[in-house]
Amino acid sequence: MDSQQTGTTASAADRPDPDLVVREVGAWEGDYVKVAVTDIDGVLRGKYMDKAKFLKSVESGFGFCSVVLGWDMADDCYDSASYTGWHTGYPDTAVRLDLGTYRRIPWEDGRPMFLGEFVDAQDGPLAQCPRQLLKQTVAASRDAGYEPTFGLEFEWFNFTETPQSAEAKGYRGLDPISPGMFGYSVLRHSNNPEFFEALMGQLREYRVPLEGLHTETGPGVLEAAILHGDAVEAADRAVLFKSAAKEVGARLGVMPTFMARIASDLPGCSGHHHQSLVRIDTGEAAFFDADAADSMSSVFRSYLAGQLLYLGDLLPMLAPTVNSYKRLVEGYWAPTRPTWGVDNRTVALRAIPGGPSSTRLETRLPGSDVNPYLSTAACLAAGMKGVSDGLDLDTDPIAGSGYEADVERYPRTLEEATERFHRSEVARELFGDEFVEHYTTTRRWEWSQSLAAVTDWELRRYFEIV
Repeated sequence: MDSQQTGTTASAADRPDPDLVVREVGAWEGDYVKVAVTDIDGVLRGKYMDKAKFLKSVESGFGFCSVVLGWDMADDCYDSASYTGWHTGYPDTAVRLDLGTYRRIPWEDGRPMFLGEFVDAQDGPLAQCPRQLLKQTVAASRDAGYEPTFGLEFEWFNFTETPQSAEAKGYRGLDPISPGMFGYSVLRHSNNPEFFEALMGQLREYRVPLEGLHTETGPGVLEAAILHGDAVEAADRAVLFKSAAKEVGARLGVMPTFMARIASDLPGCSGHHHQSLVRIDTGEAAFFDADAADSMSSVFRSYLAGQLLYLGDLLPMLAPTVNSYKRLVEGYWAPTRPTWGVDNRTVALRAIPGGPSSTRLETRLPGSDVNPYLSTAACLAAGMKGVSDGLDLDTDPIAGSGYEADVERYPRTLEEATERFHRSEVARELFGDEFVEHYTTTRRWEWSQSLAAVTDWELRRYFEIV
């Protein structure tokens, strides 16, 4: 999408007043409120909470089993995590609800919904909590004098399946909601009007407004650009969008998937991050300079240089699964090398010139399988380190194919990326040893699980011949 506008934003001012929220929920006629936290993979984990208990937890918080940060997306417990495990007995960890995340769920008769985050024994940010990590990264940016603005967009496949039917088929031969390769199709909208209307209308009611929605290349593929906001709000919207698309789809017989790549003969699914900075003291767009080449200010160039230099070290935060690296291949609309260009979709970092409110950077590395809190934190931290260090953008933009650039390739596997992340002094400087050690453990586990799996490729290649 090209319509993301990432200048000044009113999203922070739009956050609900906490006192009004408490009064409104107290007056609500329902009995149960929905609350959720996000695990290390970006999966929402939550529950329905009695309204009376919710009102008490506004001040005191509540306990949530620490296993949420000690297991993978299939609920298999990590074998060597120091933060929590069998050696700790998996006690509760305290969760604080953020009343500014208050939403009403349209497909649940307006039920109140809140996001929370984990805190440590001193009521401070828990190092292993993804949302807390992003909040701390944003705080560092603000201390440097800049308010970050992000807008995330996702591509994803949609099938006329249920979890039961997809599993019965072995996740092969699934029926897409529309056939063929038909990007930007107006015709396909009329084939699935209920799903399109539900996504556009109900998500806006849910405070996850879409700036654009269209078909992408691939059978049943859609792309949504979520309206930009401050960095934490943007990540909240992204997490809620992915979950909401599945919840809304289930009610209409549609099963979405946000895998980075579902088939070797089809393009992968991106999760591009549009971003810019606003100067806190003046309210001016920090990326725009009318007198500079392509309107790119010196701050923009340093921010871009930071991502160019450091995102390779932080790659597991942008490509978190084994499947992520099946998307990062040449010729399939995903970058493979640390390159940049002006309005060039073959590079990792696409500078988009415009006016003060639209000049921005699009980071094209992330796929749709990201944890938005971690991917946003990685982009922001790398860029801001470039700004704070005054890095020069000393490489020329790529004018043609980024796949042909004479630049060292990004890591090809999750294992390679994880070991580089673990060794990285920059990763530890930006996010601290506790997070780096914990996240390394989770990615090593993810890789080890893949090594034990017998794949379809192996069966086709070896079953008869050997």
